[in-house]
Amino acid sequence: MNPKATFQTICLSSLSKVFADEAPQETSYKQASVLRGEHFAFQIAYTSNQLLKNIGVEVTSTIGLPFTIRAVGLVPSEMPCYADHDGHVLRTTAGLYPDPLYPLEDSTVTALPGQWRSVWIHVELDSSVLAGTYNVHVGFFSPEGEKLSEEVLELTVLAATLPKQKLIHTEWFHTDCLATHYNIDVFSEEHWSRIGQFLETAVKHGINMILTPIFTPPLDTVVGGERPTVQLIDVSVGGSHIDGSTTYAFEFTKLERWVALCQDKGVEYFEFSHLFTQWGAKHTPKIVASIGDVEQRIFGWETDATGEAYANFLEQLIPELDRVIRRLGIASCSYFHVSDEPTEANLDTYKKASDLVQRLIPSNYPIIDALTEISFYEQGIVQKPIPSNDHIEPFLKAGVPDLWTYYCCVQYKEVSNRFFNMPSARNRIIGLQLYKFGIQGFLHWGYNFYYSQYSIKPLDPFKVTDALHAFPSGDSFLVYPGEAGPIESIRLEVFHEALQDLRALQLLETMIGKERTVALIEDGLSEPLTFSEYPRSTEWMLEVRERINQAIATNS
Repeated sequence: MNPKATFQTICLSSLSKVFADEAPQETSYKQASVLRGEHFAFQIAYTSNQLLKNIGVEVTSTIGLPFTIRAVGLVPSEMPCYADHDGHVLRTTAGLYPDPLYPLEDSTVTALPGQWRSVWIHVELDSSVLAGTYNVHVGFFSPEGEKLSEEVLELTVLAATLPKQKLIHTEWFHTDCLATHYNIDVFSEEHWSRIGQFLETAVKHGINMILTPIFTPPLDTVVGGERPTVQLIDVSVGGSHIDGSTTYAFEFTKLERWVALCQDKGVEYFEFSHLFTQWGAKHTPKIVASIGDVEQRIFGWETDATGEAYANFLEQLIPELDRVIRRLGIASCSYFHVSDEPTEANLDTYKKASDLVQRLIPSNYPIIDALTEISFYEQGIVQKPIPSNDHIEPFLKAGVPDLWTYYCCVQYKEVSNRFFNMPSARNRIIGLQLYKFGIQGFLHWGYNFYYSQYSIKPLDPFKVTDALHAFPSGDSFLVYPGEAGPIESIRLEVFHEALQDLRALQLLETMIGKERTVALIEDGLSEPLTFSEYPRSTEWMLEVRERINQAIATNS
């Protein structure tokens, strides 16, 4: 090692974001507690005044479980936020932001002169680990074996076990983006393999519902354009009747394989892709069919959603799909969509589409759609509304049962979200909010959207993180498409921590009741917790989780 080199480290929580050009602002993270069955992570930030290569990183602990070490990578953000952003952000400038978590090759890192980097230390606490306090040592070593630095975290494992997740959680799974990015044929064996990889990562992080493309999802598509065909139901066109109607035949082999794969990976719920186009339900999804020996599009942008042709198609499809769903044993966990994000401006077209769907879909299947207007629910047009977290208050006041919520690029003022430039505490606070208000489901549109806005062109998400200057970086995907499979992000891990907070609160509620559990969260706050009113600091977020853990330990 260069005798003039100075190597420094600091132990940080998972809620820190370490930028290359700025020393970490948080205080050193020295101790934490965790429940059995929980995933736990922390970071070690490091810097040097000289270039140091091949620095070995080693984790040792008497806890007896394997720790994963990953390098927190930097990716560019040209558009970190909108011009009228709020003040609850880390920075607003274009530049490099910490986000992807790369596997640590050869268990070594490089310290670049004058820059800060961090490694992400992760452990899964299974039910076999004994309750107790353990020291976790993270050592950094020169290529010659000299210890450059060591950080020690005191980790207390509590006897209680985190309960199973109850929240239904979907991050829209874009099957076509995988085929496009990896340059593979749709539903080829390699495509099925990639789908399995990305499903596995999703489920591991609490995503238990999957967008199922019975037809190519009519989402984020430019009017008149189309996304690659990812249609799980094969359609054949038969003869025409004297009244002008057409007979169709359906084949469900691909859908059956999809369901089997999802269940094998741990998926519990299925949401079938929207039956009408986004933002108004004026047209139909792209649907291709075999007409003799030729496959061609039979429905799409040219089709009037309210026309008899599509109604006739659905009248033949839905009963057969219902039988397949029942045969596969997923009737109690299947959901349908009409059209995403309708507004008052397209109330008429959406209502016609909704009336048709509600007439055809058996009543045991929930029909869910993201929206902001409570009038759609009050008029019975949307059966199960999913309001955004900045428009949820009227739905809460109305006592809408089994309420869900969502956010996307539009929810960037005051409420929780997870853009690159937002503090991780702003990402994680959602768990406490979901708990307090008894939210049953959470939806987001972007698990792996690797196209530009409206799906006009494919993008490399390692280079373009804002859907080509459309959405603030961090909105359109949670995982990166690595050569070997999905590369997770800080945002994915922290949102999973929010879901663990929710489960810990549900456990505490079984011990002391909901009223006392909410009171524990809000202890010392000047205002009750809402979706827009909440403490902004990382320290409070960490402290309140410790309070929850101690209350569980006391009442176990």
